[in-house]
Amino acid sequence: MSKAASELVLNADGSIYHCNIKPEHLADTIITVGDPNRVEKVSRHFDSIEHKASKREIVTHTGTLNGKRLTVISTGMGTDNIDIVFSELDALANIDLETGEINKDFRKLSFVRLGTSGALQADIPVDSFVIGSHGLGLDGLLHYYVGSESVMNKEIEDAFINHVDWSSNKSRPYLVKGSDSLLDKLASEKTIQGITATACGFYGPQGRNLRLQPNPADINERLTSFNYNGLRISNFEMETSAIYGLAAMMGHEALSVNAIVANRILGEFSSDSYKAVDAMIEYSLEKLTK
Repeated sequence: MSKAASELVLNADGSIYHCNIKPEHLADTIITVGDPNRVEKVSRHFDSIEHKASKREIVTHTGTLNGKRLTVISTGMGTDNIDIVFSELDALANIDLETGEINKDFRKLSFVRLGTSGALQADIPVDSFVIGSHGLGLDGLLHYYVGSESVMNKEIEDAFINHVDWSSNKSRPYLVKGSDSLLDKLASEKTIQGITATACGFYGPQGRNLRLQPNPADINERLTSFNYNGLRISNFEMETSAIYGLAAMMGHEALSVNAIVANRILGEFSSDSYKAVDAMIEYSLEKLTK
């Protein structure tokens, strides 16, 4: 069955609506960043750039580095934006935009998020790199998709819910494993691994107290103290769980690498977060294009 025009939305030139690119502009390996300005910070390392596009906060550059074709795309902040970008990139790869029919041959994509994050463990220093072995979604996005339970780990979810006394007024947390193949490629002695927790906001949902008090007020401490057979929550951000969940349901590979710009437990912030992000980009590009 073909997709209705109201479901698979295209621009006048035939490009996908939000991302504003066509299938031929998409590489099989895709780097996602939150900040549109970070796209150029990645693509300036490319040997050549074949295509650039932008619409709203979504900026895309596709090019080649060391003989490997790469796309870098900005998503903006939050799992709602991840839902848009990942749905459209999968459509570019696996739906015929002219007919609206799903392609017979599946095209598998590899997604690597290069983001910034706050550490939730005192022994994870600012300016270090954390790879999320798992994504812990506190945002609820995956529950809007049929079959999402198939990519979740209910046992660890239940242990987390019991440990933190998770409120029944909030969406059930979900946990999805990252890509083993990408982990093998990107992990080294320079990286730290752990569960990356994903919040639906930056202030209250991550325990920040300005004029409104977060609920619970000690959410960071509850997350920090969680340990499941040696697996602990390493950091807090706003995208990884949706990336892992949607990619797994769609049949793609995904991994999240974060430069730690803050330590929430120690109350520290990087003295030069831009330098830390640049170092993470250079490290990841070297690993991806070996």
